[in-house]
Amino acid sequence: MNFLQAVREALESLGANKLRSGLTILGIVIGVAAVIAMLSIGRGAQEAITGSISGIGTNLLFVFRGNPDDAVRNPKPLTLQDAAALRDPFSAPAVAAVAPLIDSQVSANAYGKQTRATLDGVTPEYFSVRNHTLLEGEFFGEEAVLGRQSVALIGVDVADALFDRRQGLVGETIRIEGQPFRIIGVLASKGGSAFGSADNIIVIPISAAQTRILRRSNDKVDLILVQAASAEQVDEASEQIAQILRTRHRTPVGLDDFTIMSQQDFLTTASTITNVLTIFLGGIAAISLLVGGIGIMNIMLVSVTERTREIGLRKALGARKRDILIQFLTESSLLSLIGGLIGIGLGWLIGHIVGLVAARSGTPFTASIGLDAILLATLFSAGVGLFFGIYPASRAAGLEPVEALRYE
Repeated sequence: MNFLQAVREALESLGANKLRSGLTILGIVIGVAAVIAMLSIGRGAQEAITGSISGIGTNLLFVFRGNPDDAVRNPKPLTLQDAAALRDPFSAPAVAAVAPLIDSQVSANAYGKQTRATLDGVTPEYFSVRNHTLLEGEFFGEEAVLGRQSVALIGVDVADALFDRRQGLVGETIRIEGQPFRIIGVLASKGGSAFGSADNIIVIPISAAQTRILRRSNDKVDLILVQAASAEQVDEASEQIAQILRTRHRTPVGLDDFTIMSQQDFLTTASTITNVLTIFLGGIAAISLLVGGIGIMNIMLVSVTERTREIGLRKALGARKRDILIQFLTESSLLSLIGGLIGIGLGWLIGHIVGLVAARSGTPFTASIGLDAILLATLFSAGVGLFFGIYPASRAAGLEPVEALRYE
């Protein structure tokens, strides 16, 4: 029996029991669709998260207070004086710009509407370091910081929540924790991610945030953003920052009371987390494939029982054990392969629908189906058919012709 003849006979056999074959295929369709959907959604989420982090700005370093190893007790806070020291071109020639900031979650309202947003108190360097652009208006300068001016720039999410529009807002007034601030600009959208929306922010001069909103000490800051002179100098800039802060904070050798993270560190962490989640979800979805495989084995066993006389007749007419084995393995493989192909299409459709729902909820991402996922699902579904078809096929091939012909 050649391959084409085996396929033709398998199709005829499956077509003779269309409903049973369809229900068996459905189990494989659901399993493959679940795997494809989970892999595509996980990969799409990973691309959205890493894209959002990449949009923060190139060559960027983040300096935090404290050390994740908890090796230093009572770490010294970061201060405006620390930020000023990092601007020294002689001590840190690889540093291009430094932007200290303080932040907090605040309540803002206008015209009877209220929203919660992230408040960033910053210096003028912040806008270039974060690669911000404007929909309208202008950034504030050093005079706004020195004068503790009550001016603000808002993200598009805040604009939508308070004004239901993103244009014509320059000159409007919002109240932040009850304090009035005049809007001088609207920041262009940076998108959202699993870490929250980068557009749900209000940016004001750091001096105004310290004295009017957060009531902080005049020199303590939550974070210092540092932009390296180039991508190639990120490591060099990181080492120069560390040396300056170790000197200023007088920490023991090897016991830093601060943490420096690069953009690549965030990308690596985010990729690791999303990869683990994708594999976890894909593994759960793969259980559906195993259930579908068991369904194939059950149906093939029923088929062997029903076709016992047919098998005996074939053997009596000269069919070899190998021919019977190939026939039943071909049937089980076709069941799983057809289900796999349909499942790939259904999985893509599910991923696309999830992407549309995510876009409507304000967290847009595109489900991404790679060739590797398609090949994996196709080969795995065919493998399931072969694996779960071996026992029924072996049982059919092992039947004795005389006994099979006597079967009623």
